[in-house]
Amino acid sequence: MTWRPQYRSSKFRHVFGKPATKDNCYDGVPITRSVHDNHLCAVNPRFLAVITECAGGGAFLVLSIHHTGKVDPHHPRVSGHRGNVLDIKWNPFDDFCIASCSEDATVKIWDIPNHGVLKNITVPMKELQGHSRRVGLIEWHPTASNILFSTGYDYQVMIWNLDSPEQVMKNPIRTISVHQDVVLSMSFNMDGSRLATSCKDKKIRIIDPRTGALLQENNCKNHKASKVLYLGNMKMLFSTGCSRWNHRQFALWDQEDLSAPLLQDDLDGSSGVIFPFYDPDTHMLYLAGKGDGNIRYYEISSEKPYVHFLTEYRSHLPQKGMGFMPKRGLDVSSCEVFRFYKLVTIKSIIEPLSMIVPRRSETYQEDIYPMTAGNEPAMTADEWLGGMDKGPVLMSLKPGSKADSVSDLMSGKALSSSLETRRSQSRPGLLQLSYIQNQLDTKENKEPSPANQLRPWQDEKNGSAVSNGQDPTQSSPPKTENELRQMFYRQQEEIRRLRELLSQRDVRIKQLELEIKNVRNSQGPY
Repeated sequence: MTWRPQYRSSKFRHVFGKPATKDNCYDGVPITRSVHDNHLCAVNPRFLAVITECAGGGAFLVLSIHHTGKVDPHHPRVSGHRGNVLDIKWNPFDDFCIASCSEDATVKIWDIPNHGVLKNITVPMKELQGHSRRVGLIEWHPTASNILFSTGYDYQVMIWNLDSPEQVMKNPIRTISVHQDVVLSMSFNMDGSRLATSCKDKKIRIIDPRTGALLQENNCKNHKASKVLYLGNMKMLFSTGCSRWNHRQFALWDQEDLSAPLLQDDLDGSSGVIFPFYDPDTHMLYLAGKGDGNIRYYEISSEKPYVHFLTEYRSHLPQKGMGFMPKRGLDVSSCEVFRFYKLVTIKSIIEPLSMIVPRRSETYQEDIYPMTAGNEPAMTADEWLGGMDKGPVLMSLKPGSKADSVSDLMSGKALSSSLETRRSQSRPGLLQLSYIQNQLDTKENKEPSPANQLRPWQDEKNGSAVSNGQDPTQSSPPKTENELRQMFYRQQEEIRRLRELLSQRDVRIKQLELEIKNVRNSQGPY
């Protein structure tokens, strides 16, 4: 009887990494020299934020996602912390809101202007003062709006409700005190009902985030975990760390039983921390080591052997940190399933790296783009605190169908209207712009265009991104080189936005023509 190898078919077997060209990188970025083991970078479809090196206090840089090429060394920064910034995270439900934590023991919430950062921002929207020592890690709740988790070197995990009207908050709504050392990573399951943490004492814990109760704790001496990650709805945990002989390794755990790992495997003998990234839509897992140039990627299954190695992207440029783009910001026309942003300190550049599934057809590939988590919260902060658990609100990545696939939650409407009122009152010129936009919406309410299906605060933001509350034809000409450069950036952003709206309308026209044709064919000749 002859031996036959077992081949496993997979649509992601030939995924490859495609680095951006030099013109599409962010060059001249003063990346921080901090040795803190965080991503140091946060990305959303509008902005890229990166922690930078600065003298006196801490700061980070916020760039437009399309602001590639050489970065001005005097580009304005967000610089309100008195100590080094250790972590930054964008609000998953507001592309203009970012949280940062620092060695000054505070967490600050920043409101980024619609057109980007044109001058230094030093006053935060909210300041959270509860930790007694430096704060090293923050995480947003994945489905509830305005719920933020922070943890620091005081070993406490604090939960904050940002719906509170106070600008300076000193008392969190809850404090979790189950750790005996510094928390190294936090990860939520899909509906946010469970929180997994890895600690410097090398233990993995599963906590009820609402009550703070410790549900499970492992005590495996063969695996010292440094990063832990929930694998979507697979009911499994994935951790990276080192073995007893200081070899880098990963382990897979059953979330209901942490007594022993389901799978454990050594990687190499390097010393850098391995950052795991998981895509719940494609079930692909990426491992990027700090100081490495390569990225390994795997496919996860619910049956043994659970983890299937696909291939490895190799580069001679080592990464200090990594950011990643949410799925709603990917280029579906090129079959892009994941996008990294590599921080390369030896060249002071940020290099986008696209993971692409090779396909011959240029049409939308529905088999690699299932419904994914969108930018709408599933519930309010009060609903979550009251005991409710909901999965993420899903959306389609198919061009022209984004607005149709996201459900209209009453809480989301109330949230957007209050946000619109707050922004209108805080920035001159936006009330008039909002009135004009409402008149246009009522005039075109019978035309189902993507522009009319956006939420009110998105229309308001897009409109003010160009005019900034003024009529461009009546504004004074730029007097300095910096003003001329900023006007150029605003014009480029407006051109990009108009192109997106035009392409969405073209796709909608084609869809309607196809529907008319199908209706005529189904009716047949009279």
